[in-house]
Amino acid sequence: MDINLIEKDNRIILKDVKNFEPKHIFECGQCFRWNREEDGSYTGVAYGKVLNVDKEGNDVIFSNTNKEDFEKIWYNYFDLGRDYDEIKLKLSKDETLRKAIEFGEGIRILRQDEWEILISFITSANNRIPMIKRALETLSERYGDFIEEYNGKKYYSFPTAEALNHLSVDDIKSCYTGFRGKYILSAANIVDNREIDIYAIKNVSTEDARKDLILFPGVGPKVADCIMLFSMNKPDAFPIDVWVKRVMEYFYLDEDTKLKDIQKYSQNRFGELAGFAQQYLFYYARELGIGKKK
Repeated sequence: MDINLIEKDNRIILKDVKNFEPKHIFECGQCFRWNREEDGSYTGVAYGKVLNVDKEGNDVIFSNTNKEDFEKIWYNYFDLGRDYDEIKLKLSKDETLRKAIEFGEGIRILRQDEWEILISFITSANNRIPMIKRALETLSERYGDFIEEYNGKKYYSFPTAEALNHLSVDDIKSCYTGFRGKYILSAANIVDNREIDIYAIKNVSTEDARKDLILFPGVGPKVADCIMLFSMNKPDAFPIDVWVKRVMEYFYLDEDTKLKDIQKYSQNRFGELAGFAQQYLFYYARELGIGKKK
């Protein structure tokens, strides 16, 4: 992606950006520490930095940052080196996906921190987004590091495995994590003791990465695929939650198809772009209630 960039007043302005819609990016289920402001912009925390993202016309505005951080963090985080026009062209040969892409045309898959996403999606199991957000924010406020105050709100980094490994299950449960508290503590223990290198998993095949991730208590196939897709640059991963199951059965498969059969069908149909297909289909189905029983 060619970037026409202006640095001005602690902001980076990207001119005439295609395939970038903040609402689609931050509300498609891939991240939990970005929140919509009253003016329609979004503020979030990633890699120890606080950023506000807004869009005016075709220009994307990153506030509270500079060119160095844009090049070092945000260019990669927002997957700006990838050609989404090419992805859309290939996937749009499928009529259902063509409609889903039109609906969520500005989705980009974020390149998030592996440790944070491991804990985020363990927390997401059988959970609602407001509750996931509350749990992750509370963990960060209590056990992360203070970054800065921005627009009247204090922001904290995501706690390290070492920080969480010093806690009790009750400490973690008190952060609104519920039954997932024991899984979070187990993950912290495994990562802090270097039993599994969470940052090395991306270097193996998707199939092997899935096997490695399932070794973490509380991580099943769906959570493993979320971690791979949203932090490990494995765009062939295909997480199947209730909405994806519904939309796949509504458009492509019989009702009550087994998850492993949906997975196999999706990998065969969408191939190396399965993760992008999943995001467009998920957002389309959830926002419009497609496949939801009356």
